[in-house]
Amino acid sequence: MKLSGLLHRSRPELPGLAGTARTDRRTESLLRRLRPGDIAVLDQVDLDRATADALVSARVAAVVNAAPSVSGRFPNLGPQVLVEAGVPLVDDCGPEIMRAVKDGVRVRLCDGVLYTGEQPLGEGREQTEDTVADALAEAKSGLSHQLEAFAANTTEFMRRERSLLLDGYGVPEVDVDLEGRQVLVVAAGYDHVAVLKQLRTYLKEYRPVLVGVGAGADALIDAGYKPDLVVADPSEVSNQALTSGADVVVPAFPDGHAPGLHRVQDLGASAVTFPSMANPEDLALLLAHHNGATMIVTVGLSASMAEFLDRGRSGSNASTFLTRLQAGGTVVDGAMIAQLYRSRSSLLPLLLLVAAAVLAVVVAVLLVTGAGGDVLGWAQAMIERVRGLFA
Repeated sequence: MKLSGLLHRSRPELPGLAGTARTDRRTESLLRRLRPGDIAVLDQVDLDRATADALVSARVAAVVNAAPSVSGRFPNLGPQVLVEAGVPLVDDCGPEIMRAVKDGVRVRLCDGVLYTGEQPLGEGREQTEDTVADALAEAKSGLSHQLEAFAANTTEFMRRERSLLLDGYGVPEVDVDLEGRQVLVVAAGYDHVAVLKQLRTYLKEYRPVLVGVGAGADALIDAGYKPDLVVADPSEVSNQALTSGADVVVPAFPDGHAPGLHRVQDLGASAVTFPSMANPEDLALLLAHHNGATMIVTVGLSASMAEFLDRGRSGSNASTFLTRLQAGGTVVDGAMIAQLYRSRSSLLPLLLLVAAAVLAVVVAVLLVTGAGGDVLGWAQAMIERVRGLFA
C-alpha cells in the first residue's frame, strides 16, 4: 500500500455526541457563556427548572452534571424539562470532573462517559424520561421534611423583615409613579418570553408600569419595550438595560452592602439600594405594593408549591410566600391575563359570524317583500367586509 494512501485516509468518526465544553462552578456565569451546540458541564444538586429552561433556550447539545440532578430531597423540575426537550443529561459524575474538563476544549459524550478524543474525563448516569419520573416519584416522600424547613425559615424571615413586609420600612423612593397604576413585573422564569408576547394586547390597552427583574429587564427590551424600573444585581443585566433611562434598584444585604453597584455608577447611571434578605423578584413586588399599585401582573415568577421548593432556596422561598400573602389579591399571574385575552379574541369572530347570519336573513326578508332593492348593494358590501375580517 502506498504511503500517500495512508496519509490521506480519513480517521473513522468516533461514536457519541461531540461539542465544545463550557464549564463553570457558578451556574449563572455558565449560562451567560453558552452557545448552541455546547456541552454544558456544571455542578448543581437538584437542577431547577429556571436553569433547565435557560439551558434549553441556549440550545446546548448536552448537559453533564457533577452532582445528582435529583437528590431525593424534593421533586425538582429541571431534569424533566431537559429530557422532555430532548437534551441528553448525564449526572452524578463526581466533583473530579469539574477539574478534569477544561473550558473550551472539544469533548465527546458517549454512553454516559465524557471524553476528549479517546481519553475519558468522567462517567455518570444517563437520565431518561423513565429514570427521571421514577426519581421524582421517590422524591415526593421528602416533601414533608422540606415543608418543615420551609416553615422554620418563614418564621425567621418574618422576625427579621417584619417592618418591611407590614409597613414598607426600607422600601426605597423611586421617581416612577406607581400610585393607582397597574404594574407588570417580568423575571427570567418559566416561559417568560412566550407569556410576554401573549400580553401585547394587554400592554397596549392598559400601558402598565414595566418592571424588569434581573434578565427580565433585557427580555422587555428584546420584546420592544422600555422598562420603567429595573430591580437587579447589575452583573445580571446588560449595559443597555442599566442605561435605558429606567430607575435602577440594586438589592443589598441587610447591612447595606450592594455588590455590583459600582457597575451602574461606572456607566454614569444612578441607582438606589434595597437592603433586605428577600430575593429580587419579591423586592419588586413589595416595591410596587407599598407604592400603591392597584394590580401587579407577574411574568416568570414562581407561582406553585413545586416552584417554591425548586432548587431548595429556603430563604428565598420564605420571602416569596410572605410577600404573596402581603400583596394579597393585587398579584395576578400574567399567563392568566394572557388566557383571558385569548378567550376574548376568540369570541370576536363568533360574534361577527352571528352578525353576518342575521344580516343575511334580514336582506332575504326584504327581498321577498319587495322592499330590499335599495339595500341589496349595501348588504352585499357589508357581507364582504365581514368576510374580509375572517381572511
